[in-house]
Amino acid sequence: MKQGIGFIDSGIGGLSLRTAMIELLPFEQITYIADEAFSPYGEKTAEVILKRCQLLTDELIQKKCKVVVLACNTATTQVINQLRHDYSIPFVGIEPAIKPAALGSKTGVIGVLATKGTLNSQLFHQNSLLQSKKITIVEQVGTGLIECVENGKINDESTRNLLRSFLTPMIEKGIDRLVLGCTHYPFLEPVIQKIVPPEVEIIDNSRAVIQQLKRILTEQGNLELGFERPKHLFFSTKTNSRLKNFLEKDEEFNFLSI
Repeated sequence: MKQGIGFIDSGIGGLSLRTAMIELLPFEQITYIADEAFSPYGEKTAEVILKRCQLLTDELIQKKCKVVVLACNTATTQVINQLRHDYSIPFVGIEPAIKPAALGSKTGVIGVLATKGTLNSQLFHQNSLLQSKKITIVEQVGTGLIECVENGKINDESTRNLLRSFLTPMIEKGIDRLVLGCTHYPFLEPVIQKIVPPEVEIIDNSRAVIQQLKRILTEQGNLELGFERPKHLFFSTKTNSRLKNFLEKDEEFNFLSI
């Protein structure tokens, strides 16, 4: 069996990494698990998230994955250190791109839109503290945004109104960089661009994550080279999964009882 790249997310958010994945690692197989039965992670405790990620990691190891990508900011900031301690398989995480945003800011004020779990995490606070002496960080919990994406309501007026309620106070405080601190949020970027002023740059670090993944595979000598693109595999822990609605016709979907 081909050794794949395992992806864990609470839902479809991790699919925002798929474009960069196919571009930079075209011959690597994606084995993606959407833990929709326990979505969203942003409202769960670290203990619950860790238990779920351990179960899903075990499943990905059984499916012969060679690396696990925690395609969820909340899971990364809450439990990746413990997972790296518990397993020998490499983990690649996703964290809000505070440092790149801070380096590029002209006003010295950046916004971070993320889940409560991410913003409350120790790892986020550590990273924020490193940058807070140089810049002002305006935090905003994006309550309800994951559900807007998962329910296919990206272009609904209710979603636009919700985004305006989050973004307007941040704009008024002078942000010139907006960090999308959840993998679901890049799906909302076209809507966000219409709300924020043109001078506000939206920061999405999905490409940087896949570049880091490529570096790890190259260093380990595990980079897949070839001429035929693999068939990607997608699983959900929920029977009436929404994940199927976001897949290409040739991508395989299965229910995972776990």
